[in-house]
Formats: sequence, structure tokens, C-alpha cells
Amino acid sequence: MSRGIIAILRGITPDMAVEICETLIAAGIDRIEVPLNSPDPYDSIARMLAAADGRAVVGAGTVLEPDQVARLADLGAGMIVSPDCNPRVIAATNSAGMLSYPGAFTATECFAAIRAGADGLKLFPASKLGADGLAALVAVLPPDLPLFAVGGVGAGDFAQWRQAGASGFGIGSALYRPGDTAAEVAPRAAALVAAWDRPGG
Repeated sequence: MSRGIIAILRGITPDMAVEICETLIAAGIDRIEVPLNSPDPYDSIARMLAAADGRAVVGAGTVLEPDQVARLADLGAGMIVSPDCNPRVIAATNSAGMLSYPGAFTATECFAAIRAGADGLKLFPASKLGADGLAALVAVLPPDLPLFAVGGVGAGDFAQWRQAGASGFGIGSALYRPGDTAAEVAPRAAALVAAWDRPGG
């Protein structure tokens, strides 16, 4: 079962990429994002793609330009996540056959992303929007549109946010911080999966 959890591995280095990737997949997290402001992100993504071998959707975050999308497409990345809503990035992602998750916060930004061809939305920063803000947006957004709450949301908040309409979550520092080992990441990943799988979670 694919859970609505995107692991955000900001700051990961290529030498740790495969080990962390395997740890996440083993825990049941099969959506993995390497932000492009990490050290050597394309190398890390390439190594993860080879290691995952179709068992996970591996892609990039903090994608701001179409040329970055093209480079990721050449690697075989599966998704593009951005902090903003850039129609050129969304179009390039669509053309490359990858999943497009642009960042949005307001109804105007959400609908701009939808019209540009987004596959889902990264609601960021979610902690500032709040679950009540999400519920208000859900009332006007397409009912089948995936909505990922990112920024300040953790396992203890899953139930509240899912009730408000979140399809999933992007989890960063609560799961991985630069320099963390697989042994440190494993119990955090397990806790996130357990929270997702919990009835009402």
C-alpha cells in the first residue's frame, strides 16, 4: 500500500542516499524527495533511483526552473515538487511525464496550479494555513485533487489534517536531518507509517 507520505531529505549527501532510501522503503515510505539545494542532489537522486528499481517514486524538491526539470527527466525521476507555482516548471514536468506538485497557499495559487496542469498541490507552509484553512480550500477545490500538507505537520497531526481534507504529507526535519544515519531515521519512519495506518490517522 502506498501511503501519502513524502520523505523530504533536505541536505542528504550521495554517500548516504542509498542507505536512507532503502530504510524508508523498508519502513513503508515509497515517495522520496531530494531538494535541489542539497549537496550534489542529482547524484543522490540517480543513486536512489538505481537502488529503488521501481519500488519507490523518487524525485526532487525545490525545483524552480524548467532546465532543472529536464535534467531530472534524463535521470528518470518520477516527481517534481516546488515551493512555488511556476507554470513553466509545471508544463515541463507534464511534458516529461513526471508528477507535478507545485507549492500553493491561497485559493488563487491553487487554481493557477490546477489550470497549469498540476497533478496535486504542496500546501506550504501548512502550519501557517492550519487545518481549518485547508478545510476552507477543500470546499472549493476539485474533490479528487491530491493535497499534501508540508511544513510544520507531524505524525501527531495526521488525523486532524486528514479529516480536514489532506491527502498526504511532506515530512522533512521530523524524519531526516543532515548527517542522520539510517539507524536514526528508521524509528522515525516507522512512527510516521504507524500514525498513517492508525484508524482515524
